[in-house]
Amino acid sequence: MVNLILVKHQHFLYVRLAHKVELSPESNHTLSQRQEEKKLLSPLPGWSKGSTLFASFNNYVPRTKQDTDDQREALPMDTEVYESPYADPEEVKAKNVTLDRSLLTLEEQELGSGNFGTVKKGTYEMRKGKKTVAVKILKNENNDPALKNELLREANVMQQLDNPYIVRMIGICEAESWMLVMEMAELGPLNKYLLKHRDVTEKNIIELVHQVSMGMKYLEENNFVHRDLAARNVLLVTQHYAKISDFGLSKALGSEDYYKAEHYGKWPVKWYAPECMNFFKFSSKSDVWSFGVLMWEAFSYGQKPYKGMKGGEVAQMIERGERMESPPACPPEIYDIMKLCWTYNDDDRPSFSAVELRLRNFYYDVAQ
Repeated sequence: MVNLILVKHQHFLYVRLAHKVELSPESNHTLSQRQEEKKLLSPLPGWSKGSTLFASFNNYVPRTKQDTDDQREALPMDTEVYESPYADPEEVKAKNVTLDRSLLTLEEQELGSGNFGTVKKGTYEMRKGKKTVAVKILKNENNDPALKNELLREANVMQQLDNPYIVRMIGICEAESWMLVMEMAELGPLNKYLLKHRDVTEKNIIELVHQVSMGMKYLEENNFVHRDLAARNVLLVTQHYAKISDFGLSKALGSEDYYKAEHYGKWPVKWYAPECMNFFKFSSKSDVWSFGVLMWEAFSYGQKPYKGMKGGEVAQMIERGERMESPPACPPEIYDIMKLCWTYNDDDRPSFSAVELRLRNFYYDVAQ
């Protein structure tokens, strides 16, 4: 008997048929996108090549938790199999993003810190009960308006985003300090988790980086550039569920396809594409470069990229056409994708749409 599982996603309806997958795009792709995907993709074993299978979202049959007790069989884009702390998205999409301080309880535990201040664990009383939250608290010793504006800019970006693979903002709160309240990802940053858990399988890492690519594809489609994509800014809800965080440097591109910075800033240069450093130019294609570095971090189990090198040395290495070597635990197919992400000319770099598709294909190939 044939086992069909339909999985609803934003742009595709995925059909799993005896481990062979076909996909039907619901939205039209441009010719250039199709050509790019054709150029990037190579046939993988075990894939059916029949006619395109169309289905309606009305026929969608969700996978229940009972169906997916073994998460190794989970589809990487099927968020129904993962336990999100915010199962009801409406709880974190309130029209009024200003929160009542009396409903927010902070714990002493610090989850992280930076120039802006600290991130603490807390609880917030929502309509359906208390939820564990992460709270970015602005330091206010100097009452610096620039820090406040940065926090509000980040909140403004996050308020516009709604995707399963992006940390959701719950709201902002002005009390003893300005606070940005977000959903909690209990396992913390991807790089720190992998440093402590060397037993995470290759398949699991592919699953996680594929989820990141889906979140970045969403940003690309909605004309946002992240500008700080790195393993430290990918948070784990569970070992099988990753979300992109930290939108402090992010920009809405509007009608343009890139953002031009006016001057050099405190930038994570080891994750930056050549055009960022040479021309202060940022786009989804520069995020693709950063994603290649993120994949290197993931398959290096949280090691720092370009270890022992300074930013200027990294820039010279890239200009010479040299790239980081493949991590020992990295499959050749994944390293090939990394190298494509590190294409020098941004016009020749693949889009997240193409990268996500290739990662998805490879995940299914490994999962068989």
